[in-house]
This record gives sequence, structure tokens and C-alpha cells, in this order.
Amino acid sequence: MKPDSDDHVLPEGINQTGVRNHNERLVLSVIQRHGAMASSQVAKRTSLSAQTASVIIRALERDGLLSRGEPTKGKVGKPSVPIHLNPDGVLAFGLKIGRRSSSLILMDFTGTIRAQRKTTYNYPTPKVIRAFINSELSSLMAGLSTAQTDRLSGIGVAAPYELWNWLDVVNAPKEEMNEWRAFSFSEVIGELTDIPVYVGNDATLACNAELVFGKRRSFADFAYFYVGSFVGGGIVLNNRVYAGKSGNAGAFGTLPVRDTAKKNHQLIHNASIYVLERKLAESGIASNTLWQEQADWFGFEPALQEWLRLTARHLATASIAACSVIDFSSVIVDGGFPETVRARLCELVNQEIRKVDTQGIVPPRVLSGSIGRQAGAIGAAYLPVSSRYLLGGSPFA
Repeated sequence: MKPDSDDHVLPEGINQTGVRNHNERLVLSVIQRHGAMASSQVAKRTSLSAQTASVIIRALERDGLLSRGEPTKGKVGKPSVPIHLNPDGVLAFGLKIGRRSSSLILMDFTGTIRAQRKTTYNYPTPKVIRAFINSELSSLMAGLSTAQTDRLSGIGVAAPYELWNWLDVVNAPKEEMNEWRAFSFSEVIGELTDIPVYVGNDATLACNAELVFGKRRSFADFAYFYVGSFVGGGIVLNNRVYAGKSGNAGAFGTLPVRDTAKKNHQLIHNASIYVLERKLAESGIASNTLWQEQADWFGFEPALQEWLRLTARHLATASIAACSVIDFSSVIVDGGFPETVRARLCELVNQEIRKVDTQGIVPPRVLSGSIGRQAGAIGAAYLPVSSRYLLGGSPFA
């Protein structure tokens, strides 16, 4: 579903802990990306004068956005005092709407999840999602202190665009799913709270979570595949997610691939978890644990092995296609599955790439992502934080 026109417009009347000016955003962004550092290092990395950096840091401390650590002694000179983000300085909600499950998290300024809720279903009708929002968002907000409520920057929503599509895949009722065409997250959430609402594509926001909080954050450019109920992806260029004019850049699920019958199909029909779900159903194996947070997937062999093999082959084809357009040195694969499954899949994708004729390009390295099932929710929660406090803002701006 495309974002509503008012879903990511910043409201008027932001208070003192709201939108920051450019230099304040610059200081916060440098510390967010590189970790705690002394005031002198902040000045060096931002190219601000030492006095200007010091003034900004003190102002951000007064607003509760930065904190000072314990002094550390060096070989010479005064002890160095590290400046770091105050985890309690900013809070945000992240809502991830999936084809088979949804999750809601409360995240702090450092990316730590403070609380979370989850629900599963056969298909995500507006009625089901509205009930989940009304129940769980109300519950989480009721647990916040007044001080914490004042620190809320907003709620980000990660959802597939055009949720009314693919009805044949999820066996959803057409009439109910078509209600998504007129659904507004701003209106539904606005009935509960007046915090700002930001909406973005789920796979793009998962990609942003990997860029900001993942172990690959040092990579300036990469292609990103997220294997969920449906496969999707994202593109990172020059340390920033590129969403494109319509927000669909990196929509790798639409890439054409060839199946075993040598017929052309989209990647989404050959490298998505719903394909495994169908294989398990055909084998008489209950697949409901696929969508549970702590599922280990050990009981799904040999269907799992076959699914991994086919998924890896098609992800290899898609990875080479992506690197033929933009010279990515790395491809990152993550998904809504256990870490052990992710590692197996990435190893198989690398094996498949070695089988393909890649003359004319440098074959990419396929690496494991590091966020996993919560990537969409974390990316969603980061939307209001980045839009109001950091440089770069939202990839959908």
C-alpha cells in the first residue's frame, strides 16, 4: 500500500525535543553512527569548531539527548570524556505489517527494543490490523511514564505496498482485502494518540535497519534481500537507502527468474517463505510455527532443504542481475527465519553464484544479514527518529 499523503508529513508545533537544526542533527548523526566519542572528536568529524561543537553538545545534553560517560585517561593531557546518545532521550514505536504476522515494538534512541507485541493470522485484513493496533498500541502507551511519553518521536509503519494484491497466494477474501485501498494508518492511529505517523515499504525499512544497526553498517553500498512471507529488498548507495521516486527501488520480488520448467516467473514466486509453507502443507506438516518468534525449523526437513536449494538458486540469479545494473561488491540476505537457516541459505547462494557464468561483472559476495525477524519493525521505529533528529531523514522523503 502506498503511504497516505499525510502519513509522513511532519506536524506543526514540535517541542524542544522535536526537530533539531542542521548542526545538532549532524552531531547526533555522527555519534549515532560512530559511537561514543570525546567532544574534540565530534568537532573533528563534523568539521565544526571546538567551541561550536561544545555549545551544541551542552544544548543536546540539556535536552536529554546526549549523556557523558566516565572519563578515561590517556597517555598525556586531560582525561577524555566520551559523549554518547542517551537511550532514554528518544523513544519510538515501530509497527510491521506482514502477510502472516504483525509486530509492534517500542525502541529507544540506541536501537534497543524496550517492549514488543506480536500477532499471527491467515491474512492481514484491515479489521485484524485495526484490532491489533487498538489493543497493543494502547497497552504499550499505558505502560509509559509521563516523561517517556514526552520523549515519543512518533510511530513508523512498515507495510507492503498494495496489500490487496496477491490474494491467490494468501487465500484472502477479496472483499475484505480491498478495504486496504481506503485504509489510513494516520486515521486509525490518530484515534489513539496524536504522535506523528510515518509509513514506508516494509522491505526498504528492513534494509535501513541493517544499514543503521546491523553488523554490515560499515558497507557504503550493497543490495539487500529480505526473505519474508514474500521476498523483497532494498538498495544502499553511499551509506543511504535509496527508495526511488515511487518508493519501490529494490523491489527485487518482481525480478524475472526461470523455474525448473524453464518458465519465466517473478522472484516472489520462487524465493518466499509462503512457498515453503505450501511444501510443508503438501507433506502434511503443520506450518504455523514458521511465523513464531522462537521457531527453530528443525522439524521441517526434508522440505526445508529443498526450499533452501531452490531459493538459493533464484537468489543467486537475482543477485547477479542486481550487480549487473549497479556494481555492488556485496549482497546481504536476511529474512524471517532462524539464524541457522539464514546461514545455510547464504552458503547455498554463494555456491550457486559460483556455478553461473559471471563474465563481465565481478561476482558479488553474499553475506548474512544480522537483524532477522524484527528488521521491518526496527526500520519502522527508526523512521520518526531519523526524520526528526538525524541527517538523511527518511528514505521516503
